[in-house]
Amino acid sequence: MGGIAMSEVDYADVQGLVRFGYGHLTSASYALVRVKDVAAAKAWLRAAPVTSALEQKPPPKTASNIAFTAPGLEALGIPDSVIAGFSHEFRGGMAEQSRARQLGDVGDNAPSNWAWGSYGSEPHAVVMFFGEPNQFDSFVQTTKGSSWSDAFEDVTWLGTSNLDGNEPFGFADGISQPQIDWEQQRQTPVTQLQYTNITALGEFLLGYRNEYGKFTDWPLLEPDAASEGLLSAEDAPGKKDLGRNGTYLVMRQLEQDVRNFWQFLYQQTGGNLPEAAQLGAKMVGRTQEGAPLVPIQDESISGIDPKSAQQNQFTYESDPVGARCPFGAHIRRANPRNSDFPEQCLGALRKLIIMLGFGPKGFYDDLTSSVRFHRILRRGREYGSELSPEEALQQAPPNESPRGLHFICLNANISRQFEFLQNAWIMNTKFSGLTGESDPLLGNRESIPGCPDTSAFTMPKDASLRRRVSGLRQFVTVRGGAYFFLPSLRALRYFAGAANS
Repeated sequence: MGGIAMSEVDYADVQGLVRFGYGHLTSASYALVRVKDVAAAKAWLRAAPVTSALEQKPPPKTASNIAFTAPGLEALGIPDSVIAGFSHEFRGGMAEQSRARQLGDVGDNAPSNWAWGSYGSEPHAVVMFFGEPNQFDSFVQTTKGSSWSDAFEDVTWLGTSNLDGNEPFGFADGISQPQIDWEQQRQTPVTQLQYTNITALGEFLLGYRNEYGKFTDWPLLEPDAASEGLLSAEDAPGKKDLGRNGTYLVMRQLEQDVRNFWQFLYQQTGGNLPEAAQLGAKMVGRTQEGAPLVPIQDESISGIDPKSAQQNQFTYESDPVGARCPFGAHIRRANPRNSDFPEQCLGALRKLIIMLGFGPKGFYDDLTSSVRFHRILRRGREYGSELSPEEALQQAPPNESPRGLHFICLNANISRQFEFLQNAWIMNTKFSGLTGESDPLLGNRESIPGCPDTSAFTMPKDASLRRRVSGLRQFVTVRGGAYFFLPSLRALRYFAGAANS
């Protein structure tokens, strides 16, 4: 290890997407591939210039990262006994029937309608290319080299767009991200009384302690010649650690019907475009410029960069009835920030009782436990051309190219992080006391048992009757998806050099 302690992060072993996201590299493309020839694929992987998380000054002008599906590891000849050490969700895949139902991938969103990733035909790997526009094409061709076509069969190439920080509906995106505790200063487990944006490293990288103060399950191997280059497991020194410095990557192609979205808002507001923008802001939870609908608080929030305070230094304590930012707004579902507990203002004695662990067991043990265990690290990119609200109100030209988001998130526990967020918060029709409505942007509007109508959106008011918009259309359709494992560079070398069983 060259003197690096087991508890420290070896950035040279972590793929750079985890730490940087490469937002400064405005050109990107995702190659979804299947292994054509195992020997050729392994040879290509051994030579691939995978970019690590080591900080470079100036930042790199190009970068590439690689992740694999469970069928992809199998196609590389990784033994079943090794693959069995990965999570159940990863091994089962996103398009498995029962999981698709849990995620809301039914109706138009069903995997049988996907352009890629349907069950049994998942890609084996995604190779992610990033670069400055003037160097991007040559970088992709050089990285592929002459052996790419021998090693892989292209499933599809997903291109991206640079919409200057906005997603296709026209709202500022990528604003709120957790701050990863890379230095591992955060003591876990912790009794937390206030919202913080700092999240334990183990929530996003395997082999480190998570918010529970525990290690998320990950594959450990018996030492042998193939695993010689892997680290020893921190909590099991006799084993080799295949997961450390790796993470799970969730990818979904989300096509956004921008015209349908703005035309619906326009109709709901009687043809008043400024009011349509206000209604859209209520559904998103932010203005188009990214300003939250609740006031910025004076007290600082740990983990919030002062540079983004005007967009992120807030909770929903000042909006207890959802009059400013509705309970069902997208950002309130995706990151609730506040707990479900009704008691928010605690005296010093009450705080001391909580910190000492007295009182009803499990009730006030942690005032933010209901929200802080489900953070994800978003790394997605938009695709398609920009379309302003005014343009969206016009009739679409023939054969208009689609627009949307290549959603990518990183998490160490797919079930507790991405799947919980998607199932319990985004698609749940009974979120935060609501009924008959799912996420106003991502909801599929499909009927479910006990809830035949899921197309509403409720906007409470402080001292008058709430407003309830009905008949929401499906504005986002899933066109593909898969679960990948983003390995450490050591694990990548293991995959590239492991002998066929």
